[in-house]
Amino acid sequence: MMAVKVYVVDDSAVVRQAIQHLLQDERDIELIGSAPNAMLAAVAIRKRRPDVLLLDIEMPGMDGLTFLRQIMDEDPIPTVICSTLSTSGSQVALEALASGAVAVMAKPRMGLKQFLDESRLEVVQTLKAAAASRPCAGAKPAAAGAASAASAAPAKPRPAPTQAVAGVHALSVNKPVVMGASTGGTQALEAVLTRLPVDCPGIAIVQHMPENFTRMYAERLNKLCAMEVREARSGDRLQRGTVLIAPGGKHMQLTKSMGQYFVKVLDGPPVNRHKPSVDVLFRSAAEVAGKDVMGIILTGMGDDGARGMKAMHDGGARTVAQDEASCVVFGMPMEAIKLGGVDDVRPLSGMADAILRFDARA
Repeated sequence: MMAVKVYVVDDSAVVRQAIQHLLQDERDIELIGSAPNAMLAAVAIRKRRPDVLLLDIEMPGMDGLTFLRQIMDEDPIPTVICSTLSTSGSQVALEALASGAVAVMAKPRMGLKQFLDESRLEVVQTLKAAAASRPCAGAKPAAAGAASAASAAPAKPRPAPTQAVAGVHALSVNKPVVMGASTGGTQALEAVLTRLPVDCPGIAIVQHMPENFTRMYAERLNKLCAMEVREARSGDRLQRGTVLIAPGGKHMQLTKSMGQYFVKVLDGPPVNRHKPSVDVLFRSAAEVAGKDVMGIILTGMGDDGARGMKAMHDGGARTVAQDEASCVVFGMPMEAIKLGGVDDVRPLSGMADAILRFDARA
């Protein structure tokens, strides 16, 4: 098996040296070079194309976001953003995800070497998953240019959602939807949610994402979607027209009281190396909702969510996985399919329709 060729673009010599130290003993990864700015990097990667770019955002001259968009327009290379978790840094990192980056890794302002040493496994797995991903040339999902516009918009736009399935949904029946995603999931979730009407079923989502990112991600989606989208708080009711996103660094469970569904946000150790974990949400849905819940697993590396989806399937829930052709990384859906926990495999473009058909089911 050929080693994954990685090129690092970061204006900090300390960061470049720390990443070199981290990867030097990895047989499956080859660091083929690094540059302190985008201009030097552009020359280098034309001479020897890497499998993955590890890219900083805040750099002198051409910033990382502009460089990323240039790469995605000309010759897409799987790109992992390495960003600080400041508010401004997080906002720009979300724009990078919307512009085609496959993942974001948190970069602390202090204690970088210790952080990278402690996160070695996550860094290595993220780079390997990125190498196996399929970024699209000129990728412009619904928000590729709308992240900035959404943050400036004074009023919430009303997208043209998918038409409701023939027949009116049964408002008296509370049928929640739970969704899980990882690598490539920010774009995938946006593609699904922006096609749903304002009165869609309540949706609870786990998207693997660092702590400070989920709130801003939810706020941006809220400006793009017809329904209300927000970061979940413990005790929030999962009602029609509401989308709740698990906070980064916390788990989220579905609960039920007096015929209504709620979410519980809680701390705890990582599950499948993730917090939030899709499995935690899916298993709770299997326990409290039985056949009245729909589970959807989208693009992502690893197997988080596969066992939880199998539990939902065995309990009579409707379970759907994204197909390989439309996935950035066909890891989580593939593992769920292998376990026999999936009723239907659909392209991303068919997910909104699947939700509405589930909602119209008697």
